[in-house]
Amino acid sequence: MYKVLVTEDSPIVRKILFKLIEDNPYFQSVLCEDLASAREQLESDQSFLAAIVDLNLPDAPNGEIVDVVLSYDVPTVVLTGNFDEHLRHMLLDKGVLDYITKESRYSYMQVVKLIERLRKNLSTKVLVADDSITSQNFLSHFLKKFGFQVQCVNDGVEALAALDADSDIKLVISDYMMPNLDGFELVKKIRQDRRFQDLIFVGLSAKGNSMLSAKFIKSGANDFLSKPFYHEEFFCRVLHSLELQEMMEQVRDAANLDPLTNTYNRRYLFEHGELMLKTGKQTTVVIIDIDDFKPINDTYGHKTGDKLLEAFSMLLKRYYREDMVARYGGEEFVVVSEREYEQVMHITTLFMQKLRELSFTEHSITMTCSIGVSSNNSGSLEDLIDIADKRLYEAKHSGKDKVIEAIAV
Repeated sequence: MYKVLVTEDSPIVRKILFKLIEDNPYFQSVLCEDLASAREQLESDQSFLAAIVDLNLPDAPNGEIVDVVLSYDVPTVVLTGNFDEHLRHMLLDKGVLDYITKESRYSYMQVVKLIERLRKNLSTKVLVADDSITSQNFLSHFLKKFGFQVQCVNDGVEALAALDADSDIKLVISDYMMPNLDGFELVKKIRQDRRFQDLIFVGLSAKGNSMLSAKFIKSGANDFLSKPFYHEEFFCRVLHSLELQEMMEQVRDAANLDPLTNTYNRRYLFEHGELMLKTGKQTTVVIIDIDDFKPINDTYGHKTGDKLLEAFSMLLKRYYREDMVARYGGEEFVVVSEREYEQVMHITTLFMQKLRELSFTEHSITMTCSIGVSSNNSGSLEDLIDIADKRLYEAKHSGKDKVIEAIAV
């Protein structure tokens, strides 16, 4: 849960922001009505993802709140009723994330949307490719202010090596003029590699013109900016590209996910699982079935049963977060993992222990599960599932709430 500090003297605005922030399951709002109460919260042991502040407070009428919050290294959004171009530039130069006026409900939604973007940025890796150390530092400073994880390289060759080493890099920002491999050749090589089909690429150049911009974009860049640029334009472009990419991922994932549990569906399980086996790595299959699920459905109804499946799948994804989790059918799930066998079994034990401790829905229903496991570095996914399924059957018929495991040979 991320805390958001809200400092606003208007009770109505505080109420609106509280509602919008608390509607997001990741956020908790901390409300203050003046600088003194905000300072008290900042001096506590709490950690804040961001702050939303008004410039005109009873004990800080001239925007003093901004300097105070920034001094605690808390990313800050200014929300105010006053629009002044000179003040806006001054605040942005100080380091606030944005300056938004209280024009309508959309303004408040825009603030919360920016905070949500900041949360997502914390896990977003960005690669900056530029042979100028000054430019690297400039871009790195701005990107880190918005929460991104930043890595810098000096040319396109180093950029390709960095992408090979870290598949989690989501965004590349590259200058055009670089030694060894320039930005234009870099984007062409990236788009020729299927591994990087979802990578966002933004080109930069101090010699920008319409021809160069078109050349970059036709070669696969998502966007292009001419230097120098004001940082507001830079972030609008970058954040817009990220949002578009996330929308495309959601559309694509919708075809692969089970709509109730938000785990992968059976079709994706077999398609992607077979690809995992082709790598030659030892693969472990875990089949998990909720014990006595039908009587729960019969007693409490299918609506409660659906709630249980949702809660069960959330717990599964939390414990097997590095693995592929799929709904095999009904109350049966399959986990496919390439991790060390002992590690998978350790997680399985922890998962079962946690499941026994919890109760679910308003009826305080407790659950257990039975599990069958198989593991091998050859054969088909269907073979591994068949072996695990036989062990699941054995677990069910020998008392339930247990794991039957053995490495397949």
